[in-house]
Amino acid sequence: MARSALQFLTLLWALVGASTQTRSSCSVPSEDQPLVNDIQVLMESSVTDSAFPNPSVLIAMNLAGAYNLEAQKLLTYKLMASDTADLTAGQLALTIMALTSSCRDPGDRVSILQEQMENWAPSSTDDHASTFYGPSLAILALCQNNPEATLPTAARFAKTLLANSSPFNMDTGAVATLALTCMYNKIPVGSEEGYRALFAQVLKNIVENISTRIQDDGIIGDIYSTGLAMQALSVSPEQPSNKWDCEKTMDAVLTEIKEGVFYNPMSIAQILPSLKGKTYLDVPHVSCSPDHEVQPTLSNHPSTVPTSASNITVIYTVNNQLRGVELLFNETISVSVREGSVLLIVLEEAQRENPKFKFETTMTSWGPIVSSINGITENVNHKTYWQFLSGTTPLNEGAADYIPFNHEHITANFTQY
Repeated sequence: MARSALQFLTLLWALVGASTQTRSSCSVPSEDQPLVNDIQVLMESSVTDSAFPNPSVLIAMNLAGAYNLEAQKLLTYKLMASDTADLTAGQLALTIMALTSSCRDPGDRVSILQEQMENWAPSSTDDHASTFYGPSLAILALCQNNPEATLPTAARFAKTLLANSSPFNMDTGAVATLALTCMYNKIPVGSEEGYRALFAQVLKNIVENISTRIQDDGIIGDIYSTGLAMQALSVSPEQPSNKWDCEKTMDAVLTEIKEGVFYNPMSIAQILPSLKGKTYLDVPHVSCSPDHEVQPTLSNHPSTVPTSASNITVIYTVNNQLRGVELLFNETISVSVREGSVLLIVLEEAQRENPKFKFETTMTSWGPIVSSINGITENVNHKTYWQFLSGTTPLNEGAADYIPFNHEHITANFTQY
């Protein structure tokens, strides 16, 4: 019996070793590590006094292991000092996760988010898929802080996902997978077995949907959604019927990095955890012990770090002349902001100076986007949205990323597509 037991343990150890080797093969080869370091340095350089505090960037820094400790401290401080009054559930969830990954107490933000989610309900069973992105982040953040109290809310959310008739977009599906996987793994002992079956069924549906977006080259959806999808597929207890080739996906991502595709801080924040073998489920387990600043090994093309200096003037116009929409207006204001400030800072300054420039944001996988200005809200059914232009040229970056230049005229135009 002893010999049989020993043989069994030897075989088991061999299988575990083989499994570990298989998982480790989906990692960045040492020769490509400088490329990953490059984009991390570029992302960290976006953290400045005048930049909008992006919690997704701080989460990525903490999961990857920050190189620029001053940027890490600055972003942590700005998020701790930020006002939570006007944050959506998704924004609040990311802020909680960012502070948790920094080993900081999120304080009453958790109870505020818990209350928001207890009162949350979709307007219909066929809501647009993006409607569920913020609530998915909320369930994930609450699961990491108090899974037992979150269980009823998560179950109600899962049933809503099960009943929804609209297909999920890639980012929403990925974050919902992470959230429900967290709940699946943390179901308290003695809870009804129905919870596990419910979460498993929803997870199965979502990962099957994600697997249908895997392209022949390994990209999942598009290159920018691939990072979150990699996280989801790597942790879900329910795997798709078509096996995912993680190594092929990793090779495709590294090829895109070499092509310079990842230059936006948010796009880097989305992909970096997967490149470092981490997921959002690792947020509560980040080690925050004091460390010396690490000097990364970079490729032959180091990124330049932007600096901010004096103030600049930006002319900002909000325009709604769309027929059939009430509250027509066309207002212009000049605001002064620090050089290097993103457009979102310009909007905040305009709002501080004049109530005619009130705006609201919605959290997306690319950070906050402007969804409403002066009470006029974008509407998927009506195919309307707020388009930002420099002069007459549409901006190719969002308000949280675009950096205006001195005397630039930015227009927010309510548009139908």
